[in-house]
Amino acid sequence: MSVNDPIADMLTRIRNACMARHATVSIPSSKMKLAIAQILKREGFIQDFTVQEGKPYSTIVITLKYTPDRRPVITGLKRVSKPGLRIYTKRADIPRVRGGLGLSILSTPRGVMAGHEAWQQRVGGEVLCYVW
Repeated sequence: MSVNDPIADMLTRIRNACMARHATVSIPSSKMKLAIAQILKREGFIQDFTVQEGKPYSTIVITLKYTPDRRPVITGLKRVSKPGLRIYTKRADIPRVRGGLGLSILSTPRGVMAGHEAWQQRVGGEVLCYVW
């Protein structure tokens, strides 16, 4: 199946798996999706992820993280920059999500990174998504 926006598809799969309280979710792999998964793991939004090599394509298996009372750690995901409307930001305008409790993920000239990392490295870029 062809997907016009693979990142939005990834976020939707994660959102649906969290709502259904699944332990893991499988996503077709790409370099951008791997970078986003690494950021989500580093920032504590997911427990872990692995890459399973396959014949037609590799898949990323993300192990979701839940609180002790079985509520998902990820309460929301929002795609910001879309194929039809790209959203770019300067370093000074990098958005804070939920007053700093959330995370913005940017694609910068130095790679995909969290908003606070881009701010520290003094770079702007395309705002891919918000996670809270």
